[in-house]
Amino acid sequence: MELFDSHSHLNDEKFNEDREEIIRQIYNAGVTRFVTAGYSVESSKKAIEIAGKYDFIYVTFGVSPNDIPHTEEEMWKSLDQIKKLLKNNKKIVAVGEIGLDYYWNTENKDLQKKAFIEQINIANEFELPIVIHTREAVRDTIQILKENKVKHTGVFHCCPQNRELIKEALKLDFYISFAGPITFKNSKNADEMISLVPLDRLLIETDSPYLSPEPVRGKRNTPVNVKYIAQKIANVKNMTLEDVASTTYKNARRVLGI
Repeated sequence: MELFDSHSHLNDEKFNEDREEIIRQIYNAGVTRFVTAGYSVESSKKAIEIAGKYDFIYVTFGVSPNDIPHTEEEMWKSLDQIKKLLKNNKKIVAVGEIGLDYYWNTENKDLQKKAFIEQINIANEFELPIVIHTREAVRDTIQILKENKVKHTGVFHCCPQNRELIKEALKLDFYISFAGPITFKNSKNADEMISLVPLDRLLIETDSPYLSPEPVRGKRNTPVNVKYIAQKIANVKNMTLEDVASTTYKNARRVLGI
């Protein structure tokens, strides 16, 4: 059985002390491909550095809504750097994570929107999919996607358990990636959200080192734990763990062009 963690952050400082050992553990646990996601210029550069050492690690490259600079001039400088670094790097499989976050970042919504739209344009230019982060911003996120066509589809990463978001995202041909929260004991509608997503649009991720799933909640998360998300989906959809692993593996390769 092989697993594909479609979104993690091995570029996070929480892995600075033992990153190489953790990567060995990941592969030995059967997670034979995973993505290290950028969320700023520097974290994206770090992701490329890590992925350059291993054939089975890939990168998403972008500026998240929580890492947008405070001025428009600085924002454009960051996006120019993103665009330059996207050239001639085959390990970059998507532009992301990008999007809107009105929970953590309430002060610069207009800049978030501009950065989101521009990074959609960059993804289209480089013929890449996008990876979306959205929190407390469902309506604006969907509206931007309707008004700014994404040529090569994309992924709603760590997808919020929101019925309307999932339905609208599927209409736009996006993939839905679930993470640790669907396993939480206090998750009231996880089963319904999983049931809404057809098998050919389903991905799994850890978003590590954050959002550790049950039964390792409270500990540092790693891609090793993606199996718990897969098992939860298998339980809901009455499938074997092996079938969920195989399906989501194929889906991740398809959307990311691997």
